[in-house]
Amino acid sequence: MGQPAVILLDTHVAVWLAMEPGKISQKATGAIRKARECAEGLAICDISLLEIAALHRKGRLQLDTTLESFLSAIESRLVVVPITGAACVRSASFPEGYPSDPADRIIGATALVRGASLLTADVQIRSSKAVPVIW
Repeated sequence: MGQPAVILLDTHVAVWLAMEPGKISQKATGAIRKARECAEGLAICDISLLEIAALHRKGRLQLDTTLESFLSAIESRLVVVPITGAACVRSASFPEGYPSDPADRIIGATALVRGASLLTADVQIRSSKAVPVIW
């Protein structure tokens, strides 16, 4: 039996996984469970750490711990994937319907460059069909 494919988590999914796993669809929860069987099965793009910090700063993410502790816990549970030149190039070539937000674009491009599926609830990303998505 082969190893499960690597799954890249969108920022909101990483937060939900840590704080509100009930928000994650059953299909996505099953994919997460399978990916955890592989040492590098679950990943997050490094820009997601910045997005989490920004959400906290804006008061849109309330934590029971410090931001540093929360981010450290995420880093210890997920593979943190750096932004690469290849992902930057790929992020510039998404079709019109894909979100224009730079973080969304680099996360989607990172999934494509790594051959990973993106686990996201984002309707605009899912409907664009530009990235293999699990939800």
